[in-house]
Amino acid sequence: MIGQDGSQLGILTLKKALELASQEELDLVEVAPNAEPPVCKIMDYGKFKYQQSKRSQEGKKKQTVIQVKEVKVRPKTDEHDLMVKVRHVKRFLGDKDKAKIVVVFRGREIAYTSQGTKILERFLEELKDEAVVEQPAKMEGRNMVMILAPKS
Repeated sequence: MIGQDGSQLGILTLKKALELASQEELDLVEVAPNAEPPVCKIMDYGKFKYQQSKRSQEGKKKQTVIQVKEVKVRPKTDEHDLMVKVRHVKRFLGDKDKAKIVVVFRGREIAYTSQGTKILERFLEELKDEAVVEQPAKMEGRNMVMILAPKS
């Protein structure tokens, strides 16, 4: 049992602890339920909840959310268009996001999967300084997919 001012009051029964809390017109709050014996403190419960929510908000501020940005190309995408897509991926990686590069095969283009592999290798060559391969190129249905992550 801990008093309102932070002083140790010792081990008390529940009834006695509740009496002490009601005398001071405060609440009896269990602050460490897993301890043996459980630790309780005399305090304002509303203030305790407010402090807990502030701590959780502070923890959320420090977290970074990593998104996966997707870029789609076709096997017959031209050189200039490919370089535009490379610049997009560089920007995504610069923002500390992951990039998913998808080569979409339509109709009979599925016979030219080697063309898709060449395009993904070209992306790797252009981005070798900024990116690390998180998932190598693989076929998923009619799409060839590769995921890049920013270098730390």
